[in-house]
Amino acid sequence: MAREFMGNFELLVLIALVRLGEDAYGVPIADAIEESMGREVALGSVYAALDRLEAKGFVTSRWGDPTPERGGRSKRHFSITRKGLREARDARVGLMKLWRGLPELSGGSL
Repeated sequence: MAREFMGNFELLVLIALVRLGEDAYGVPIADAIEESMGREVALGSVYAALDRLEAKGFVTSRWGDPTPERGGRSKRHFSITRKGLREARDARVGLMKLWRGLPELSGGSL
């Protein structure tokens, strides 16, 4: 079975989802990434990444109840799956192994 790899932005979205907990949705996920990375994030790119993550089985989604604040529209809430959590952990381990021993990536000079 082929392994599903995540892109950099997908990993950021997945980590933000873990940080926010169950039933997070697009706007707080985008805000968390913007806050941690110090750059703007297009909401559409967050939802596109969430769709890809859901297709890979890393997250699930459900529609909430319509709210008057949103003009009667529902929010789409996302939760990480066990597979997604395992993938995030594996990505962290792999990145740390690659990172180890590289002074150029630890604030050292070239």
